[in-house]
Amino acid sequence: MSYDPAMHERLAPMFADLCVELGFCLHDKGQRKVVEALERGLDAGVEAVFRAEGVDMPSTSGDLRRAVRDCLKAHVAGR
Repeated sequence: MSYDPAMHERLAPMFADLCVELGFCLHDKGQRKVVEALERGLDAGVEAVFRAEGVDMPSTSGDLRRAVRDCLKAHVAGR
């Protein structure tokens, strides 16, 4: 999987929203993993967010998973 630093920079507002709105304040390495995962689609990106934060995704509420997916989708649509 190739890493695109320019994409990472363009997604900075998404990472800010994940932190401020949803409490997922990812470190740089975690953000990079999310950027790489998004190449495989939104669901892979959502999983990467939870993994990077050390959260067991299956034990979270559907509302939280949906909110993370909606946040990612809002920022990657039309990229």
